[in-house]
Amino acid sequence: MWMEPSVYPQLSKDGDIIIGGIFSFHSSWEVTDLIYLVKPQPLKCMSLDVKALQYSQSLMFAVEEINNSSSLLPGVSLGYKIYDSCTSKAVGVQVAMALVNGNEKLVSSEVCTKPAQVQAIIGETFSSASMAIAKSIGPFSIPLISHSATCECLSDKKKYPSFLRTIPSDYHQSRALAEMVRHFGWTWVGAIRRDDDYGNSGMAAFTQAAQQWDICLEYSLPFSKTYSQEKVLRIIEQIKSSTSRVIVGFVDPSDIEILLDVFFEHNITGYQWVGTEAWILNPLLATLDKHNILQGAIGLAVPKAKVTGSAIFTKYWETIFHCKYKAKNDSEDSPSCTGEEELSEMNNIFTDMSLMPYFNNVYKGVYAIAHTLHDLLGCKETCSTKKQPDPLTFLEQLRMVRFKTKEGEEIYFDKNGDPAARYEVINWQTSKERQHEFVTVGLYDSTFPVNSRLTLNLSSIVWAQNTNKVPISVCSESCPTGTRKAVQKGKPLCCFDCIPCAEGEISNITDSIKCEQCYQDYWSNTHRNECIKKETEYLSYEETMGILLTAVSIVGAFMTLVILIIFFKYKNTPIVKAHNSELSFLLLFSLTLCFLCSLTFIGQPSEWSCMLRHTAFGINFVLCISCVLGKTIVVLMAFRATLPGSNVMKWFGPPQQRLSVLAFTLIQVLICVLWLIISPPFPFKNQKLYKDKIILECHLGSSIGFWAVLGYIGLLASLCFLLAFLARKLPDNFNEAKFITFSMLIFCAVWITFIPSYVSSPGKFTVAVEIFAILASSFGLLFCIFLPKCYIIILKPEKNTKKQLIGKIQNK
Repeated sequence: MWMEPSVYPQLSKDGDIIIGGIFSFHSSWEVTDLIYLVKPQPLKCMSLDVKALQYSQSLMFAVEEINNSSSLLPGVSLGYKIYDSCTSKAVGVQVAMALVNGNEKLVSSEVCTKPAQVQAIIGETFSSASMAIAKSIGPFSIPLISHSATCECLSDKKKYPSFLRTIPSDYHQSRALAEMVRHFGWTWVGAIRRDDDYGNSGMAAFTQAAQQWDICLEYSLPFSKTYSQEKVLRIIEQIKSSTSRVIVGFVDPSDIEILLDVFFEHNITGYQWVGTEAWILNPLLATLDKHNILQGAIGLAVPKAKVTGSAIFTKYWETIFHCKYKAKNDSEDSPSCTGEEELSEMNNIFTDMSLMPYFNNVYKGVYAIAHTLHDLLGCKETCSTKKQPDPLTFLEQLRMVRFKTKEGEEIYFDKNGDPAARYEVINWQTSKERQHEFVTVGLYDSTFPVNSRLTLNLSSIVWAQNTNKVPISVCSESCPTGTRKAVQKGKPLCCFDCIPCAEGEISNITDSIKCEQCYQDYWSNTHRNECIKKETEYLSYEETMGILLTAVSIVGAFMTLVILIIFFKYKNTPIVKAHNSELSFLLLFSLTLCFLCSLTFIGQPSEWSCMLRHTAFGINFVLCISCVLGKTIVVLMAFRATLPGSNVMKWFGPPQQRLSVLAFTLIQVLICVLWLIISPPFPFKNQKLYKDKIILECHLGSSIGFWAVLGYIGLLASLCFLLAFLARKLPDNFNEAKFITFSMLIFCAVWITFIPSYVSSPGKFTVAVEIFAILASSFGLLFCIFLPKCYIIILKPEKNTKKQLIGKIQNK
């Protein structure tokens, strides 16, 4: 059964100021919009849409309520003219022009010259039709207030200057959907969109918001009821071959109705659906979903609302429930209305309140017009005039209107003519009776701070396949701490490999896009998720090597002191006197210091220990070698003095010996002083040798100073070795030249091998090599020079006589 659209309003009421209404009471099947615009002709309207009747009821209810109000527009009556657009954009434009110029014939050749007949228009339901109407009446500054058109494109005030709406823009819905999807950890999703302005614009906004939340679309497929079977099959194949388990549906209920059967036929089930306000709260769709394709769907819906009111609502309620609100002394027999009757229990399509939020949007649109008029007409106890305001003035005032509903909700429009975005998060659940239920599980409010806009009750959500576990839909599993994401070549950002952080780098959050370098004194742990302070390494007194070297140093110093005591006790014996007891005591003292100075190399380097260790070592060893050199010269001079007529000993007596030792030592002191003044050694953290630990060492400061100290010691040792070698065969039972030669041979061998070992040894072993060289050379001098004498003094006292000392000379 079909009918032609009436040339007159479907519903109307006279008033001082008229409000227009455009709703799709019927569907148009026979004539396309393009043909209708080129050559207007009778249009066949079919299939009555009950929702349009309910929208009309909301408009009429609001008008009646305002007319009965004594506080809003007192003395001014509102009227309405409501037309049927027949779901045709062309018809919508025609009826809009009829409302604007008062020409009630839809098909007319008359020129539109009349002044505006309506103050504003409520409608249209669909975005495409609203775009066409808004573009047509925009030049006349007649406001079009939509209760249901959500396309973001309508926020463009250059194209649609007079368009406003009481439903949030898809811009906010898209961002809310993206935020919700990210909240559940779904970074890899598919999408199906309606192939029109609503679907394409909404999906574009969602895609943009998704990118900001690091969400990737595996596919975004357009769909239309007019698509061929081949096109639909391509969509099915792409969904079946995908790996994402979440589908975002930017479609309307009629599209989903078709897809439900197709999906069931091709066994596309178990997907988690995310819906828009267009279909998530549709009870008819829930009834048609017999195979639970949409079970567990979650989406956004315009918040539920209750329109409470006066006489007309009372009458409406009494008519539905066949009851009556009785006054006192009312004797009628009809049952009493309680006001708590359930509309959901009425099996009547006209009492379906599932779309109450949209009815409320119509209601708020009418009230926005009324409050604007109230301000412009100067209404207080009564309005000063009933004259219809100028359209442009009214439009500008309408954009600035701000008021509260009876329920306390604040109504206003932003600069784009959009209201504040508030949504309920709806979850499709199945009751025990196998019926779909729409359960509110959260809220979204764009007026709140970014991190507080979305609130969810996760425990009350039932997901796809009737499970309580949140579905997983990711291209790649999250990268754990200690790794970073590396995007797979040729794939979206959500598809990545997890690459372990390099040594010295960490990532302490999941899905990190880069690894952070640890600070200089820190290093990554084995899991690469935490920077830990680098291990510091130095030769300490607590470790085995440090303990052994300390023990050897103390033993060497103790042995030297014991020998010193022995020599002091037997200082008057021939063997002590014959070998220059003064130089021997000084040599033993310097050897004691040599053993002890090795202790300055052990322990954590400090400023004073770094300067002390090398200078003390250099000066003590020069003092030691100077004494040995003095003893060697004394041996040579002593035997030259035995030759007839020789007086050489007067040139190298005790004063000269002391002076030579002092002179040789002062030269080393001068070298050390210059070193400490110009570029002294200092504590240094060596981080180049090892990556994961710090070597605490003494930097030489000036390498020249260090090698000058060693070079001077080597020069004296070489000279001493040469002189001792020359004196090794002199006739003396107690000739110590051969022992000095052997000790200098050990000394030189130790320090020659020290150089390559010192340069190549890593970390604390460098210090250990230097200590070993000091101890080895010190023990070499101690044992070679003094051990034979102690042997004679302690174990062979019969040889410690003057007779034994000169016996060999006499024999010669």
